[in-house]
Amino acid sequence: MRVHNSPLLNKVSLAIRTRHYSPATERTYIGWIKRYILHHGKCHPDQMGTTHIGDFLTHLAVREHVAAGTQNQALCALVFLYTKVLGIELEGSISAFRAKRPRRRPVVLTPDEVFQIVDATDSDESKLMIQMLYGCGFRLKELLALRVKDIDFGNRLVQICDGKGMKDRLTMLPEVLVSKLQEHLENVRNRHQEDLERGYGITVMPDAMDRKFPAAPGQWKWQFVFPSTTLCRDPKSQRLVRFHRHPSSLQKPLARAVQRSGITKRVTCHTFRHTFASHLFESGIDSRRVQEILGHKSLKTTEQYLHVFNRGRITMQSPLDQHTLQAQSLPPGR
Repeated sequence: MRVHNSPLLNKVSLAIRTRHYSPATERTYIGWIKRYILHHGKCHPDQMGTTHIGDFLTHLAVREHVAAGTQNQALCALVFLYTKVLGIELEGSISAFRAKRPRRRPVVLTPDEVFQIVDATDSDESKLMIQMLYGCGFRLKELLALRVKDIDFGNRLVQICDGKGMKDRLTMLPEVLVSKLQEHLENVRNRHQEDLERGYGITVMPDAMDRKFPAAPGQWKWQFVFPSTTLCRDPKSQRLVRFHRHPSSLQKPLARAVQRSGITKRVTCHTFRHTFASHLFESGIDSRRVQEILGHKSLKTTEQYLHVFNRGRITMQSPLDQHTLQAQSLPPGR
């Protein structure tokens, strides 16, 4: 079968968009479906089944040495293809060699380390973004997708729309960031006004909202809190729009800041979410409330941070300390 621009892939795209999955999910699923078809010599998926899926997943783990999460992502894409697009119920279990999932302890920073990194960051906007990752518990993708309307200064709340799993939730807006964020938004609004005067000033809208509310893309409340510095062409409407910043616009300055700070822990944008959760537990917030703030589907996911917090504090004394102190307390000559 023809893989690129095939009617099958068009059906996959339609099924994904109908369910309001993100563009990133669409790209990922289509990528895995293409690889699955090419792996089996361009055979049409409706001529294959669980045995072929298992063979492909085993190939990923054994030959390509992919991580467990990557292999599971491929499995999800193929299950979606068969059950949601082709309408085929897979018979029997999928037998495959599963990649081993490493049990790594999430990296958690101390408050001093967080402030060291913030102080070492080279731009005010990047500093604000890092402080919001830590102060609100955002995923990077959620922070970038934040719009002006999502910030409730009066109640000191931030609404996260279409977070992971397409769930909306609320998180706190730190008091210390209110004035900084208001000043930042004033600068963003001035740029938006300049865009409008130049005949631009529109942004992309979720789902089909731009058809329901044609004026919404140009309204201030729908603009991104952290907009891109350049205009780009929306592939759907072909109009020049101002999208949100690219993830690398924070990832790169963060890497430089960590290096300048001298901190040797492996720090990524997601580290601040781990740290946020751990510090909430440290302040006495209960597991259910933390789960709600983080937007976790399972309480087990949330409680991994509680285990990290508990295991991260070793209250017993090292034998080296014990015997050193004993030796120091002995009188001379003993």
